[in-house]
Amino acid sequence: MKQLFASFLMIFSLSLMAQNQAEDVKTFVLDNGMKIMIIEDHSIPTANMYLFFKVGSRNEVPGITGLSHFFEHMMFNGAKKYGFKQFDNVMEAAGGNNNAYTSKNLTVYTDFYPVSAMEKIFDLEADRIQYLAFDSAVVESERGVVYNEYKTGMENSTYRLLNYETNAAAFTAHPYHWSVIGYESDILSWEKQDLENYFNTYYTPNNCLVVFSGALNTDEVVAMAKQYFEPIPNKGTPPAVRTVEPKQNGERRVKVYKNISAPHMMMLYHVPEASHPDYYALDILSSMLSSGNSARLNKSLVFDKQLANGFYTDMPVSFDPDVFTIYAVATSNETAEALEQGIYEEIEKIINEPIEDKELQKIKNQKLMEFYQNIETINGRSNSVGNYELFFGDYRKLYDAPDYYNKVSIEDIKRVAKEYLNEDNRTFGLISAKK
Repeated sequence: MKQLFASFLMIFSLSLMAQNQAEDVKTFVLDNGMKIMIIEDHSIPTANMYLFFKVGSRNEVPGITGLSHFFEHMMFNGAKKYGFKQFDNVMEAAGGNNNAYTSKNLTVYTDFYPVSAMEKIFDLEADRIQYLAFDSAVVESERGVVYNEYKTGMENSTYRLLNYETNAAAFTAHPYHWSVIGYESDILSWEKQDLENYFNTYYTPNNCLVVFSGALNTDEVVAMAKQYFEPIPNKGTPPAVRTVEPKQNGERRVKVYKNISAPHMMMLYHVPEASHPDYYALDILSSMLSSGNSARLNKSLVFDKQLANGFYTDMPVSFDPDVFTIYAVATSNETAEALEQGIYEEIEKIINEPIEDKELQKIKNQKLMEFYQNIETINGRSNSVGNYELFFGDYRKLYDAPDYYNKVSIEDIKRVAKEYLNEDNRTFGLISAKK
């Protein structure tokens, strides 16, 4: 099995090298502090631009929670040169399209376009980064959109409601305490000055990483970046998040009632940030629990004992220590208590019973395939390079990830399961119908 994995790793590495290597990523920093990364790939005649602003819900404070997500909406609503709703229209007329997402840690804007439209994309982005409009009517319109999203999510998504309540109990100090969408009262009470202060603090070029991939000429990208992005003023260094979540010293339990047919439950365990050495072992542990029909929780509790309809587990990529998630939906004829106990028993088996080498090797193979699939497209490549640069401290570690996964041992899996997935470090959440 180890020889098979070694052969797989060699084939994978050769395939990866055929796509690109760390040396193919060209990096430079503009005078205003904006970092630019370029990965040329002339296999298709298109390109993308990923703008990573280092601002998410972790940068908010009570009173203005949800602002990071709100700006994801506002950034498409007009600036100085390109007015209301022109951003999308102009980009689409040039053959491009776009998207965006907000997390606890980042707000990311993505543009996809034919190379012939690159200068227009630069012009559009420079306009909204420097001159975003704060028209009162637009602000109120988008406030309504975000508020409806909040209400719909809380009412219609059992997972979102449970995560909202359980996460709030898991974090007592750190701003991961609140959700990305924010508190209802904050959404309804942001003022124009709050928006302008937040924008001027975090939408500064020195707080932005821009990654390009595709059929680009590096010299042309550099020239356009200097022409369009370098004149954007540096507004200063945003304040650091200083609050550290205290160590949890005992289980916390949350119960929420909703008219549903079967209980939903969530276990959150405090784990380190993505740059910590234990990240790869914890990520493999997550897959060992729930990735595929043969994963431990699925095989035992879904197919064999039929206690659950399904599982979701996650080891997050984050700037600060976060939580490892186990989420499960019980079958309608089983109790929440039986499912909860079954989950703990499977974790104890990982800690105390032998793990076959072939199980670990299978997961490593899965991780390598997932990794390769993520970076074989220009979109996945830009996103991966940007995330590794920000969360892991150096984009070059992306190209070392196969080795990091390969080095994880059975002993590492047992150690992190015992160290992190224990009762004192757990917040348990349950949502069920009221009896």
